[in-house]
Amino acid sequence: MQTLPQRYTVTAALPYANGPVHIGHLAGVYLPADIYVRYLRAQQRDVKFICGSDEHGVPITIRAQKEGVAPQQVVDKYHAIIKDSFQEFGVSFDIYSRTSSETHAETASGFFRKLYDDNKFIEQVSEQYYDEKAGQFLADRYIVGTCPHCGNENAYGDQCEKCGSSLSPSELINPRSMLSGNQPVLRETKHWYLPLDQYEPWLREWIVEGHKQDWKTNVYGQCKSWLDQGLHPRAVTRDLDWGVPVPVAGAEGKVLYVWFDAPIGYISATKDLLPGDAWKPYWQDAGTKLVHFIGKDNIVFHCIIFPAMLKAHGDYILPDNVPANEFLNLEGDKISTSRNWAVWLHEYLQDFPGKADVLRYVLCANAPETKDNDFTWKDFQARNNNELVANLGNFVNRAVVLTHKFFEGKVPEAVGFATEDEDVLRQLAEFPQRVGDLIEAYRFRDALNELMNLTRLGNKYLADMEPWKLIKTDQARTGTVLHVALQLAAGLVTLLEPFLPASAEKLGQMLNLEKGNWQQAGQPDALPAGHQLQPAALLFDKIEDATVEAQVQKLLDTKKANELAAAVAAPAKPDVSFEQFQQMDLRIGTITAAEKVAKTKKLLKLTVDLGLPEPRTIVSGIAEHFLPEALIGQQVQVLLNLAPREIKGIQSQGMLLMAENADGVLSLMQPSSHVLPGSGVA
Repeated sequence: MQTLPQRYTVTAALPYANGPVHIGHLAGVYLPADIYVRYLRAQQRDVKFICGSDEHGVPITIRAQKEGVAPQQVVDKYHAIIKDSFQEFGVSFDIYSRTSSETHAETASGFFRKLYDDNKFIEQVSEQYYDEKAGQFLADRYIVGTCPHCGNENAYGDQCEKCGSSLSPSELINPRSMLSGNQPVLRETKHWYLPLDQYEPWLREWIVEGHKQDWKTNVYGQCKSWLDQGLHPRAVTRDLDWGVPVPVAGAEGKVLYVWFDAPIGYISATKDLLPGDAWKPYWQDAGTKLVHFIGKDNIVFHCIIFPAMLKAHGDYILPDNVPANEFLNLEGDKISTSRNWAVWLHEYLQDFPGKADVLRYVLCANAPETKDNDFTWKDFQARNNNELVANLGNFVNRAVVLTHKFFEGKVPEAVGFATEDEDVLRQLAEFPQRVGDLIEAYRFRDALNELMNLTRLGNKYLADMEPWKLIKTDQARTGTVLHVALQLAAGLVTLLEPFLPASAEKLGQMLNLEKGNWQQAGQPDALPAGHQLQPAALLFDKIEDATVEAQVQKLLDTKKANELAAAVAAPAKPDVSFEQFQQMDLRIGTITAAEKVAKTKKLLKLTVDLGLPEPRTIVSGIAEHFLPEALIGQQVQVLLNLAPREIKGIQSQGMLLMAENADGVLSLMQPSSHVLPGSGVA
């Protein structure tokens, strides 16, 4: 039998405090971590759940620059938003700390100083970009230029967000500073580097030999790829004025690089949670299991760089597992904070009060555990209505309502179990182990589906037994059926809690039952005969079409705004001479008649008064934009001397001038006030 760890330290990736969290963050990191920790607590294991805001790094200073405030104001604002959102969503951190704390500054500085004193770093002078106008060295994200791979003119110095390529500032074509817009120059600067290449043999043995079998395929594969490409020294300091100052002489104006600083935040947060030496067993005792929950973009930091830091330090345990998820897309498109293409947690909680568990359920049921998955509002609605309302909620409601109706809300006595009753109770006893094994294997989506099988079992049992009919002929048998159904509902109070904590609490209140030990959740007598139930209450309610349509429209509005912001006018056509321009006869005309051209979708036949002896007939492809009757009486600009052309058997004698916006919508080019037909356009 496998020996259980003495204790668990579970961390969730520190979110950047430069904006709120969205559903991609939840599905990838925070929800699976919370499910795992809640399960461990139900198993009565010693676990600490650690997280906090990552408040250093370039994204913070860029946000501050955009908002015209100090970096501290930015992190204070978003730290509060993130912390409050997590709490309302039910993420049960033991502590949610921050890396701008004094404890963190002392911990990160001490960590660096030990490696420095032990000669674990190498010093290196290199050329880096410098903005002469701003008077500072430029971090990767302060440099933009043309991507050498896809031609995107706004690629960052570390990554092109258009094609996804990882870059270095030196690879950019025509680099420019985000501070001044000027072209930066190269200047020498000294930094300290962690020589990852020296740890490559150890990392290869630790990962390839030690974790090939138990780490997720995507995690192991990415680590193996990095190792096969060969590791190189990586700078641990930066030329910035926001961050933890480098604690050695000659490092004025330099701070710890955020990738070095941030993971130490797990340790400093644990120190804030457990003062004195009480934190040490959770980071320095071999009997502790350390688990990092992260997204796939953080794999290299938590599986290669942070372990190398811990190994270099020598006093810390190494991660046992790093169950990283893939990415969650939104309505078929990649979630993007810069494009506001996201479902923000704090906005969801405002739009769907009391429905945190619905989002928890949908994100877990559709979790991107092995591949990128897609969140859609229609799927959100369908899962709520078909699975939570019609399955889970329906089973619980029927069991409690019928007990109140037939037995005054008291658990009826079981008068002998039939074969079908015994079969249901036998299956109930198996669910804690089955669901628990899947959670232990970090297969949360499968674990939730297995849990829902328990509610499906309950619904089928009630449908087969039909207690609402049975009561007419056999009250004792009806009591036995409801007794069995209520034992299943009682098991849900504990088994449901890691996934849907608010719903589990509400169910517990209905059953007048507190959640218990995980293994006891399958016992057949959790609710003894005569136990008084509280009145029934709906766990979930239907989400109507109008509600999700409003969310879809919000995204469509965002998409339209992005397209308009990104719209670029068509390139200018070749120059024409003034004499050539004078040859165009532009006049104002009044439309006197309009009709659709038969057997076409786009064409209208217009009669236009241009002040000439005879009106002109013009065929125009605007039928999808204007109703014929709405055009009569409208004044328009016309190119009068365009050579006549036959279109669908109609002689067209000119061209209407129109304006087209980024969405392809046409507008009439009209004078600001009524003029005589035939007036020239100057």
